[in-house]
Amino acid sequence: MNARHTRKTRRGMVAVAIASVALFAAGCGAEEKPSENKPASTSATPQQGASTAQGSQKAEEPTETLALAKGQKGLELAINSAERDAGGFLTVKGQLKNRSDSSLALPSQMSGDETEVVKHGTSLGGATLVDSVGKKRYYVLRDTDGRPLTTIGLDILPAGKAVDVFLQFPAPPANSTEVSFQLPTFEPATLKLS
Repeated sequence: MNARHTRKTRRGMVAVAIASVALFAAGCGAEEKPSENKPASTSATPQQGASTAQGSQKAEEPTETLALAKGQKGLELAINSAERDAGGFLTVKGQLKNRSDSSLALPSQMSGDETEVVKHGTSLGGATLVDSVGKKRYYVLRDTDGRPLTTIGLDILPAGKAVDVFLQFPAPPANSTEVSFQLPTFEPATLKLS
């Protein structure tokens, strides 16, 4: 019985070894570099932690600014795109810039005052879109855990630096072509929608 048990154990070990080699070989083939002609895919997952926000501060200067919201002490939010999708959402992307000559702690008011949103850290969760024609206000969407669908973990922005940000809202009706973008501590900005 001991020899039989040893043979079964060896067969099992060989099978595990073969499976491991196959998985390793498959994983090595996945290290293909992305094409330089198309941008690398990005996740819609909100950024976590101050180190993530600081790591993405080497943002490229965008080619077009749709709206510019000016904040306190030299903060600016330049909105570069506002895209509707088939699911009924509007994704706003831009850059939060520190135009001052000193590092700035981002105001906690930007997160809004909702308990569920505030407990997830500093974010742009207090932002709203106001459709004056449709007489509606649209808030940043939240996931099932109450996290805002926007860049989170914003903390300190060094002097002269910028960080890429995103916000996701319910899309206003197609006939709404202009909304007011509002973020606490920032001046409202008019945003034209395509």
